[in-house]
Amino acid sequence: MPHIHIVDDEALIRELFRRILETEGYEVTDSADGNAALALCRQQPPDLIITDLIMPEKEGIETIIELKRDFPQMKIIAISGGGRITAREYLELAETFGADMTLSKPISRDELLTAVGTVTSTS
Repeated sequence: MPHIHIVDDEALIRELFRRILETEGYEVTDSADGNAALALCRQQPPDLIITDLIMPEKEGIETIIELKRDFPQMKIIAISGGGRITAREYLELAETFGADMTLSKPISRDELLTAVGTVTSTS
């Protein structure tokens, strides 16, 4: 099964996604920000990154740009609940910089699993 890395500053989101994905047999790791995620990716690149866009330290857009520069084939799902601009605007930026798929929070179990299945099947 694919290795998925979740990047979100909200521990509850990371834990919820982890439980859903591990129940389906995925190997899951996680980080609270982009800097930690990039460090872990350099040690053991996952098959898929699911990253929030609004985070402290290094935001999701910056993380996506660096991941695509260092790992051009890396699959990325960007997630956002919005912030200073709407979630849709953040997600459109993420697509511009290389996200393979985007999801608006809140995200249901079925939405998450469908997105992960779609993105990992195109690897």
